[in-house]
Amino acid sequence: MKTLTKLMTGAAVLFAAQSASAQELTVGYFLEWPMPFLAAKADGTYDEALGMEVNWVAFETGTAMSAAMASGDVQISVSQGVPPFVVAASAGQPLQVVDVAVSYSENDNCVVATELEIDKESAAELAGKKVAVPIGTAAHYGFLKQMDHFGVPLESLTVVDMAPTDGAAALAQGSVDFACGYGGGLSRMKEHGNVLLTGAEKEELGILVFDVTSAPADFVTENEALVADFLAVTAAANAEWVANKSPEMLEKIASESGMSVEATEASISTFTFPTIEEQLSETWLGGNAQTFMKGVADVFVEAGSIGSALDSYEASVNTGPLSAAMSQ
Repeated sequence: MKTLTKLMTGAAVLFAAQSASAQELTVGYFLEWPMPFLAAKADGTYDEALGMEVNWVAFETGTAMSAAMASGDVQISVSQGVPPFVVAASAGQPLQVVDVAVSYSENDNCVVATELEIDKESAAELAGKKVAVPIGTAAHYGFLKQMDHFGVPLESLTVVDMAPTDGAAALAQGSVDFACGYGGGLSRMKEHGNVLLTGAEKEELGILVFDVTSAPADFVTENEALVADFLAVTAAANAEWVANKSPEMLEKIASESGMSVEATEASISTFTFPTIEEQLSETWLGGNAQTFMKGVADVFVEAGSIGSALDSYEASVNTGPLSAAMSQ
């Protein structure tokens, strides 16, 4: 990966001269969620850039990531869903968004069991049904917005909190009528049902689906240079993938994701990775993301999922490290 190699020239020396307080770094991520940064992980590029061995821990939900950051077990979470981030921030957990990890609309959805023969024209028939939803995640937010759009009363549904992989199994076994999820879990759900809305149709309803890289606010403040270096590696990996999509890089991503090359290619083809310049624009972290987070929080409050929302989520975004990464 020539771009990454060029980026890292001298980076380790630079970091050694910095007085960052972090003595070790543990990063949370998802299996079965193929992203370019995984190739850099496989190559040890993060270790080289940060001048330390980076520990990686896999999670099944963004809510679990929040808990791990609250306990101090994890310092950075890659591709945490906006809804679980908002849930934690609304509860007073001092987390900050440091970049937009990925944007996706086709890879997060709700799937209705095939035998029910329910589609978007007959979605009202979902009333009274049982659904598996990973509570507090992007899939949960999408579920709430879709049910509102179709006029399905939430109180009529039996909602079971399940991780996407478990929801897929429940749908296959007929234990639930529909299920919501993402990644590999969503792929398996689709083997036993159909989506109600396409990604484009959801976007028309204002259901954006994107993940962020997040970290505890005090960690970001005390280790801004380290976080900047981390984000620079991620951005370079994204740029390398967008430019070349090489079979070699795809194989590394697949291996690190725990997926087949074919499944990895199918999933990652539905992802977009905004550049640093795009992320810093008004469309994303320059204002729209903060407004979107407020909207997510208000929907969760109305649905009774959280007690209250913050007045503003401006302080929940810190673009300092990303701006610094842009100059590398």
